[in-house]
Amino acid sequence: MAFIVVYDACVLFPAPLRDLLVRLGMVGLFRARWTERILDECFRNILHHRPDLRPEQLARSRSLLEQAIPDGLVRGSEPLIEGIRGLPDPDDRHVLAAAIRCSAQLIVTFNLKDFPARVLSAYDVEARHPDDFVLDVIDLDGAAVARVLREQAAALRSPPRSVHEVLALLRQQGLRRSVTRLTVLLEA
Repeated sequence: MAFIVVYDACVLFPAPLRDLLVRLGMVGLFRARWTERILDECFRNILHHRPDLRPEQLARSRSLLEQAIPDGLVRGSEPLIEGIRGLPDPDDRHVLAAAIRCSAQLIVTFNLKDFPARVLSAYDVEARHPDDFVLDVIDLDGAAVARVLREQAAALRSPPRSVHEVLALLRQQGLRRSVTRLTVLLEA
């Protein structure tokens, strides 16, 4: 059985982290999943914080994300939302509902306090910070993660970025320990 993870909107918000997580999801070490609602929240927040971006640009980014992992969309989780109790923020129930619906073992989120272990354990789901998640993926296949990072840097054109510049961006976005480990991997 494949290991399944649901990405919360907050980890898809920063472009470099979103790019890394989507590329990692394409490697086959796990199955990355989300819902329309998660993507709606993500791209609505991007537009709010980046008024310089045009809606067409964001629509293209969203389309590319969906094309990168064609089976990433979880459908049919909405009926589960009302039955979920115990989360500090009821607006986060849709994320747990998606995890339940697709039998995910993990929710990747910056907002760990919004997904307490005592509630998630009833559904056999855990929440993990993206730094811890990427470290886990490095432990599974460090060479694949290093290759993904090189590909990510090589794909950046405007502006072009080196691998070390991408690592610096990921560190700023909260992947401190992962970046430290990747730096060592890339220098080996």
